[in-house]
Amino acid sequence: MNTTALIRPAWTPATIALMVVGFMVFWPLGLAMLAYILWGDRLDGFKRSVNTEGFFRNCGKNSRSKHYGFNRTGNVAFDDWRSAELERIEEERRKLDEARDEFDAYVRELRRAKDQEEFDRFMNNRKPRSDAGSSSTEIRDPGL
Repeated sequence: MNTTALIRPAWTPATIALMVVGFMVFWPLGLAMLAYILWGDRLDGFKRSVNTEGFFRNCGKNSRSKHYGFNRTGNVAFDDWRSAELERIEEERRKLDEARDEFDAYVRELRRAKDQEEFDRFMNNRKPRSDAGSSSTEIRDPGL
C-alpha cells in the first residue's frame, strides 16, 4: 500500500479530521471513516480475494440462460428434473397467456356488439315519431 498518501488507513491528521467532520455532518460518515482507519489496510486483500467477474456475472439482464439464472447443483438428476419442471411451468404460462388473449378478444367483441346495439337504439330513438310509419333503413354490422 502507498504509505505516502494523504488519506490512508492510519491515524493521520487528515483521517482524524475527516472522521470528526464525518461525525459532525452525518454520523454514519464518521463511522465509515473510523472503520476505514481501523480495517482499511485489509481492503486490498479483500479486493484481490473477490473475483468480481464471477461475483457479478449473474447480475446482467441477459444472464438468464436455459436454467433461468439457477446454477447447476452438480446433481444431474435434480438438474434435469428442475429443467423439465421449469419448461412445464413455462408451457403452462404460455397456455395461460393464450387463454387470456382469447378472453380479451372475446370481451372486446362483446363490448363492440354492445356499443353497436346502443348506437342502433340511439339512432332509432332519435328519429322523429312521424317517421315511424315510413320504411327505415337500419345500419347493421354484417358480423352480427
